[in-house]
Amino acid sequence: MSEEKKFKHIKVERIEEGNYAVISINRPDKLNALQMLTLKELAEALEPLELDPNVRCVVIRGTKDFTKKPAFSAGADLSAPVSPDIKPRNLIHQCHELYRRQKYYNLIEAFPKIIIAAVDGYALGGGLELALVCDIVIASKRSIFGQPEIIRGIFPGNGGTQRLIRSLGMMKAKKMIIFGEHYTAQQMYEWGFVAYLADDDKFEELVHEKASWVGNAPTKSLFVIKKCINYGTQVPLNIGLQLEQLGFGINSQSKDVVEGFTAFLQKRPPKFKGT
Repeated sequence: MSEEKKFKHIKVERIEEGNYAVISINRPDKLNALQMLTLKELAEALEPLELDPNVRCVVIRGTKDFTKKPAFSAGADLSAPVSPDIKPRNLIHQCHELYRRQKYYNLIEAFPKIIIAAVDGYALGGGLELALVCDIVIASKRSIFGQPEIIRGIFPGNGGTQRLIRSLGMMKAKKMIIFGEHYTAQQMYEWGFVAYLADDDKFEELVHEKASWVGNAPTKSLFVIKKCINYGTQVPLNIGLQLEQLGFGINSQSKDVVEGFTAFLQKRPPKFKGT
């Protein structure tokens, strides 16, 4: 067995009884602010989990061991130095610098298994953009969301202007990005961005419950569902329906389909294996 990769900005933990893994951003003194290295490590940590049959769901979160305030991520680390090969006044260089960051968000979004964003505390700027590339958001009631980049004279360029509108609609997205205000977890729950809202002391329990549910669900069905939704919404309806047809054919080969039907006929809970 190959040795686990060592990371500087994140920690990876496997929850065997739940068939899921937890990737924690571990920069508590910086409120889990994101550097290029942080994003790179998140993408690198996901790669081996893609083919690991014992990991059927992934949770991305901020470290539980916070030193200041709880945070999923307070956004980009503005104190981080610019890459040495980037010339600040060169337009092509500046575009490429943003491409590098977007690349890692894209890789996280393309991960084929379900990713849960477990948000406890701040999810601001690039942190909110990180939640946007996950499939389900679970939040504690003390959590705060926002795209405050405008206050710094910048804008959410890690997919924020594009993904937020697809999640909340044009007018809500414009309001959040133009005014840079903070929003409570309750407000984001009412808007439908947060899927599950928990009292602060019940947050960890809820995250484990939902991650374990996904970790014990029919993994191939979830694979097809995620592909159909994420890519089918980018194309005309007739093409999206073709994706469903192909996905149905792929999923029909899964042993979990047999188990699901058998359990129904035998009037018992199914025991899915992810195969």
